[in-house]
Amino acid sequence: MLYYSLKIVITTVLIVIISEIAKRSTLMGGVLASVPLISVLAIIWLYVDTKDTVLISEFSMSIFWLVIPSLAFFIVLPFLLHKELHFYISLSLAIITTIACYYLMIIALHKFGIKI
Repeated sequence: MLYYSLKIVITTVLIVIISEIAKRSTLMGGVLASVPLISVLAIIWLYVDTKDTVLISEFSMSIFWLVIPSLAFFIVLPFLLHKELHFYISLSLAIITTIACYYLMIIALHKFGIKI
């Protein structure tokens, strides 16, 4: 239980630190947020939990393929906000668009014989 609490605290603290830095400098917040901290932490936790490098390799490749459709979020959100759509509506539509892009990517990869 202590181990899970530690994982939650470390991950949460990093997210809070990044959001606080972004309040002061969007550039620095963006740099820190663009570093795949959550992916790196997930890979570390997965290794500590399983010691299974094959699983980590597969997980890493899944992340790689799904980064591409996740970029839709960062295109749609600012576009909708610049159109002065309400923040939560813009956020929701950006998330829905990203989910749709994930789905399309998984279908496309499957057609090319790539299993994630």
